[in-house]
Amino acid sequence: MPTDDLPETFHVTTDEQLRAVSNLTRHRIMAVLRFEPATITQIAERVGLAKGSSSYHVRLLERAGLVKVVRTRKVRGVTERYYAMAARSIELPDPGEGGPDLLMRHAVADLEAAPADGERHVRMAHLRLTDEQFAELGARLEALADEYRELSDPSLPDASLVFALFHPARRDQAEGGTK
Repeated sequence: MPTDDLPETFHVTTDEQLRAVSNLTRHRIMAVLRFEPATITQIAERVGLAKGSSSYHVRLLERAGLVKVVRTRKVRGVTERYYAMAARSIELPDPGEGGPDLLMRHAVADLEAAPADGERHVRMAHLRLTDEQFAELGARLEALADEYRELSDPSLPDASLVFALFHPARRDQAEGGTK
């Protein structure tokens, strides 16, 4: 399925959708489907799940509208379904004050599960920026991510890019206002 046919963004708005994307296994299934459709068997092999577990998680994602069947074919009398993402990207609601940032939690879990001997570029930088510089850096990071997403080739190995540009809580806020 050409990605040109996909809507740009799927906005997670319901509790069912939020529960579906909150699970790390389903996050990894969506990562498999980000570039090309796959069957339950292919998903199970790529994520390292049993077919039954893979089928269960894909059904939940499908019911939530996050993935969809994009083609079918008959194989020895059985209909094989190919699933794909329902949109190029998924936008989660703001977690709210003190709420977990699911994308960052999943990204950290994926980083921790990545081969330790593989090439990595991980860095944290503490910056002091004007509001204008902050906005400009955020826009540049998003543009860079979009540029490389467009260059992505499904035949190449996966690489994940995660960034977070934010103003941390002041120390007195982080400690509940006690000093």
